Amino acid sequence: MEITFELGYALDTFYFLICGALVMWMAAGFTMLEAGLVRAKNTTEILTKNVALYAISCIMFMICGYSIMYGGDEFVMFLSGITGDGATGVAEEPATYAPSADFFFQVVFVATAMSIVSGAVAERMKLWSFLAFAVVMTAFIYPMEGRWTWGGEPVFGMYTLGDLGFADFAGSGIVHMAGAAAALAGVLLLGARKGKYGADGKTNAIPGANLPMATLGTFILWMGWFGFNGGSVLATATVESANSVAVVFMNTNAAAAGGLVAALILARILFKKADLTMALNGALAGLVAITAEPSTPTPLQATLFGAMGGILVVLSILALDKLKIDDPVGAISVHGVVGLLGLLLVPITNDGVLLTGQLIGAATIFVWVFGASLIVWAIIKAVMGIRVSEEEEFEGVDISECGLEAYPDFAITRN
Repeated sequence: MEITFELGYALDTFYFLICGALVMWMAAGFTMLEAGLVRAKNTTEILTKNVALYAISCIMFMICGYSIMYGGDEFVMFLSGITGDGATGVAEEPATYAPSADFFFQVVFVATAMSIVSGAVAERMKLWSFLAFAVVMTAFIYPMEGRWTWGGEPVFGMYTLGDLGFADFAGSGIVHMAGAAAALAGVLLLGARKGKYGADGKTNAIPGANLPMATLGTFILWMGWFGFNGGSVLATATVESANSVAVVFMNTNAAAAGGLVAALILARILFKKADLTMALNGALAGLVAITAEPSTPTPLQATLFGAMGGILVVLSILALDKLKIDDPVGAISVHGVVGLLGLLLVPITNDGVLLTGQLIGAATIFVWVFGASLIVWAIIKAVMGIRVSEEEEFEGVDISECGLEAYPDFAITRN
């Protein structure tokens, strides 16, 4: 019995760590996607932002974020090493996992939420202002909403979301919509890129510099999402949990495929062309849509849910442009609008979840993250500014913010 228990513990811990590594690899996906969808003169800053925000997320979540989200006792135990090696603290029930594996898995989720912000504010935000916001977002804003959702604590001591019938399996709302809410607050204060919207109300396309890189980033994100959703099963050492993992992987893949095809078809109808950027965002939208509940739909339902996300993201990107909300990579639409859709789809296949609970949960996440982020962005804007000068934006933020060009051997057209 002891050998069986230890084997289950080891397998679940190893599975958790591998899934965490897959989610960490999503940081590379976001980096490549964003770098491909911005102009060449802004590439180095995008790369710097993404690698720096990952490091900041890891440090701030260790210092205080994990403690806020899940309680001080667990944090003290982690720092002291009492449960950090998995040899001590092997606990009361079988098929558990090392607490330090849980920390690692959670911290890569925090980095994912912050990565969403990066793309939305690209090409005109000051690097150090962005990194200052990353400190607050990963140390406090995200952990607080995580405390009320996955942490199970009452919202400001008033109501518990779980008791209201709220559920978010892997984070359509808790991670993706939260990241988009923070991004929206920043974009509203930041303003649009120069030349994005004409005086006549026309939206001017600003093409990305490297679509092969953006496509590679999407494939990396697609692959990493198996860890994102699959790891949220939290176990794989029993027949039941192994079957659940397989279903989650299958539905995650199906939703991405449905989202891409639906977005590609809708783009063809609207623009008379096969728009690659819409197809890429459609795949990501399908992934976001299924993230709230990938374990209960059938494969056909998962495909249809993903297709709904793919259609919605195209319409949302067009709508935000009408509202002159400039999001260079479509992050607010992919992760915010479709994140809400994902939450609202959960009651269709999970009868233990209530639509009212999902609406209250979504409102709680959005109001807190958007409101807190707006305050933080406003303080940063007042203290150090958040936008580069018009001249720096024209020349490209690579030179002014990083002193390096991503493609120094090629002539870059300034526009």
